[in-house]
Amino acid sequence: MRRREFLGVLGGSGATVVCSLAARAQQAQRIVRIGYLGLTSASQHVRLSDPFRAGLRDLGYVEGRNLQIEFRFAEGDAARLGALATELVGLNVEALVTYATGVPAAKRATATIPIVMATYADAVATGVVASLAHPGANVTGSTFFLPELMAKRLELLKEVVPSIKRAGVLVLRDNASNVPVLAAMERTAKALEMELAPIDVRGPTEFESAFSAWADKKIDALVMTDPEQLLVHTDAIAALAARYRLPSNGPLELPANGGLMAYGVNFSDMFRRAAVFVDKILKGEKPGDIPVEQATKFVTTVNLKTANALGLTVPPTLLARADEVIE
Repeated sequence: MRRREFLGVLGGSGATVVCSLAARAQQAQRIVRIGYLGLTSASQHVRLSDPFRAGLRDLGYVEGRNLQIEFRFAEGDAARLGALATELVGLNVEALVTYATGVPAAKRATATIPIVMATYADAVATGVVASLAHPGANVTGSTFFLPELMAKRLELLKEVVPSIKRAGVLVLRDNASNVPVLAAMERTAKALEMELAPIDVRGPTEFESAFSAWADKKIDALVMTDPEQLLVHTDAIAALAARYRLPSNGPLELPANGGLMAYGVNFSDMFRRAAVFVDKILKGEKPGDIPVEQATKFVTTVNLKTANALGLTVPPTLLARADEVIE
């Protein structure tokens, strides 16, 4: 081969190598953009958004390097969810992550951008997805059965306090899950020979009046539901339950803040798991073909300090079944 031809070949190979390296560098620097729709404030929601971010880091997504998350928070005002979801859709995000009432808001905003439910109660029963195995459309993620969970909370309270005749139920006003939840609890209450006294509130400014109303109705115990607008105020709810000397059962945050007990799912784990769904979508899978996962692990926590303060003896059989006992 002549020297000039050799140099020409070498020059062509060098150009190919340079182009290949440039293409790889460009691919490595591609930043994926996802949207995240929250119900409360950024500071209140950090206990759940942090596990989600950690899950993404475990899968190789680093904010500022190859990932950008567009956060929008409704600050506790559900009426803002629709506009915020539309705003995220307008940014052409590659996936939209949300939960609870944010899911239907996201569905109304887009039928094409993939939506990941970090957690949603009764996704099939409410028509959010067609089925667990084949969700269809543009939604996938995780779900759990809230009515059955709430009925179980009632059963556990009765196990600790057999004398309960009337139980108060704290629910968030205008929450879509209230009807099936209260229906399931009514059936359980009837079987346990109990009455229910549900009270709906918009937020912490109405807690005091709710507990005062329950005092007039002479309720014997309290069960609370799981919307985030209530979850972030479990400290205030537990304090009021202590003041009115009410045994209480609710989400995992309740006994950690002084309530009697909890029975529920670990939302932090579910939000961390949401990262896996996002990863599958970013790698090309269609959300309608990704099976929805159903929560299978339910945690029971008992606060013995609160039980002692209320003069209650927790049955040893229940303590043996508990996943965590606070002493």
